[in-house]
Amino acid sequence: MRSIELVFDGPTDSLIRADWARLAAAGLPSLAAHSSPSNSPHITLAAGLDLVAAQEGPWQRLPMDITFSGAIVFPAGAGKYVLARAVLLTAPLLDLHCLLHQALSGALPLTCPGAWTPHATISRRIPGHQLGTAMDLLDLRLEGRCTGARLWDSSTKTVTPLGQPA
Repeated sequence: MRSIELVFDGPTDSLIRADWARLAAAGLPSLAAHSSPSNSPHITLAAGLDLVAAQEGPWQRLPMDITFSGAIVFPAGAGKYVLARAVLLTAPLLDLHCLLHQALSGALPLTCPGAWTPHATISRRIPGHQLGTAMDLLDLRLEGRCTGARLWDSSTKTVTPLGQPA
């Protein structure tokens, strides 16, 4: 699986990592437990097995201010959920997303324009009975900033920055 992701500036990255740490300190599932150097807070723009991203892409539109709009929950199997910070759909974010997808093929339908739900994941596979506790621990400040983009390739476990000299 490959994904194209927006990454955050330092303060926004720290804000999400602090959410991860609070959940972990409370004994709740959190992305803080995933210690790979490639694990960093992000917004997935596209995902699929055969994604290829051009270095030039729509990355000249970065940096981009974003607004978090609370917490969001997605199903993740029997009695398990993904807990994330929802990201407000703004015209600049939607434009960047649409421009990216004009040059892509093979993206999963849920990451395509019209179906995409931008978010920054906090926890995967959290049991339903722990969602209330986890949500109470989140710092739901609203402002953030995306400053770059990257391509994540799970088969090679590599991250390639996009829009920058390789």
